[in-house]
Amino acid sequence: MESNYDVLVVGGGPAGSTVSIFLGKMGHKVLLLDKAKFPRDKTCGDAISGKSRGVLRDLGITEIVESAPHSKVFGVGFSSPDGTYVDIPIPQNYGIDYGYCCKREVYDNLLFQHAKKFATVYEEHEVTDIIKEGEAVVGVKALDKKTNTEHVFKAKIVVGSDGATSIVSRKLGLGESNPDHLCAGVRAYYKGVTGLGKSIELHFVDSLVPGYFWIFPLENGLANVGSGILASDMKKKNMNLRDETLKIINEHPVFKERFKSAEIVGGWKGWNLPLGSTHKKAHGNGWVLLGDAASLIDPFSGEGIGNAMTSGKIGAAAIHKALEAKDYSEKFLSEYENNLWEVLGHEFKNSDRMQKTGKRKWLVNILLHKAKRSDWLRKQLSASLLDQKARKGFSDPLFYIRALLA
Repeated sequence: MESNYDVLVVGGGPAGSTVSIFLGKMGHKVLLLDKAKFPRDKTCGDAISGKSRGVLRDLGITEIVESAPHSKVFGVGFSSPDGTYVDIPIPQNYGIDYGYCCKREVYDNLLFQHAKKFATVYEEHEVTDIIKEGEAVVGVKALDKKTNTEHVFKAKIVVGSDGATSIVSRKLGLGESNPDHLCAGVRAYYKGVTGLGKSIELHFVDSLVPGYFWIFPLENGLANVGSGILASDMKKKNMNLRDETLKIINEHPVFKERFKSAEIVGGWKGWNLPLGSTHKKAHGNGWVLLGDAASLIDPFSGEGIGNAMTSGKIGAAAIHKALEAKDYSEKFLSEYENNLWEVLGHEFKNSDRMQKTGKRKWLVNILLHKAKRSDWLRKQLSASLLDQKARKGFSDPLFYIRALLA
């Protein structure tokens, strides 16, 4: 095995595959390591937003995704704690009028297999440590799980895109996630759920607020079903999230009818999502972090795939400049983190405000009651799905005054 590369990417999910493809296309020598054998499952809601579609278009692989099993999504349905339901369409004037729901086992594998065209890829190689020279990260140690052999790989820049439990992040001493900025989630697949449409559904069920219960439509009548809530709120409520989700499915007056003839496919899986409501350091001497490893989950919607791919695109541009300049210092690589938070920072701030607003059950009830009757409010909610200026309005008291009068 060769051991020296321009860039070494740890983790082949959406962030790692995206950065590998972009850098490989730019002519750089890239090594991509993943501990799994693809295709592999990844616990997730499986929703792929317009943001992801934009990066897919830049990568030139939209048609590959379109040809894989998926469903198209044209809106987001919200229900309030008192049961009011409003379907909000994706706005038609932003150039991206639908998203996807696609199993991560399928979607991640499409990206990963495409990355093999532009990078050297080793599957079943689990990174166990980083290698440093002075203050700079210059490589990793990885265990070949097939042969139980340890290898050393070196590169000018190491990219940690290895998820919420990132070994790269932990070895850099960046610490555990704060429970106030960590979302707990559970999900399972069901077939036979009635009432599935062309929208993903977010239900602010009373027992979960400010978290929510979701139903996302997949292909062939399958649905991704789950719940998410702040880890700190789950602890305060002394809640077993899987049990609470099953209670909603089996006992809630609305959902027990929809799940009456439904069957679970496989079992329940749980995971943690590090939220972008706190700014985690994502670069240093010879290294950058992408995606979940950099805590880039949207604090309100829970979206991670689009932010991961966005970080991969922004990271590739900054890494390319560093390689061209032969400067891999923390100072030079700061361009990555500055650009990342220029793009996502305002979005995270607004989403965090929306998440905090969701704690006020009475306000969520009133807003969705009003949205059912008000064209103006539905348009505002629709615009907020893609437009950060519209989402920012949710932190303005004048917005709520106008909404209440609508």
